[in-house]
Amino acid sequence: MKLEGEHHFDVDRERLFEALLDPAILARTMPGCEKLERTDDNRFKGVLNVAIGPVKGKFQGTLELTDVRPPDGYHMLLNGQGPSGFMKGEGEIVLTAAADGGTTLRYALDAQVGGRMAAVGQRLMDSSAKVIAQQGLEGLAAQVEAAPAAPAAEGEEARPAPPAPPSQARLAARFAGGLWKEMVPAPARRGLAIAGWVLLGVVLGWWLRGC
Repeated sequence: MKLEGEHHFDVDRERLFEALLDPAILARTMPGCEKLERTDDNRFKGVLNVAIGPVKGKFQGTLELTDVRPPDGYHMLLNGQGPSGFMKGEGEIVLTAAADGGTTLRYALDAQVGGRMAAVGQRLMDSSAKVIAQQGLEGLAAQVEAAPAAPAAEGEEARPAPPAPPSQARLAARFAGGLWKEMVPAPARRGLAIAGWVLLGVVLGWWLRGC
């Protein structure tokens, strides 16, 4: 499975690169991340809850960063295992200064998934991975673009804390909505939505007649 894309951040490369090495920030932004902790300078371990279609699983895994080039990017090695299967992969994160003073993050990842998780089908897996990556990047942007929490110096206003991460229920709802858009073409989405409202009207009419 190949996963590629990019995302724009309204912060400079130095600030974004620092956030990408902070396990506390990453744990708040990665969908399904239960915990993430540093074990060495460029090594991390954590627990991730993943749901793809009908298959759900908890993975315990490691993340190792190599060829670390502040603030340009790094190479990463992923390895995770759980009752529903395994996943491993490697990829590249590249940060480029944007003309507006922000940063463009580009990512490319080659991953392998095995076990029951792989049985859901390639299309569903690819779409789910894209949605998880996009929502993770949006969460990271919300964290790094907010002013960091810190006590105010004398004569200054207190700086607000970064936004709280969304609840698991909200993450699940956002994932379902993102997967719907990814899997179903726009014209078909409109037709299905209309069919859903018609079906709801029929059910309500039948229920009212029975009252």
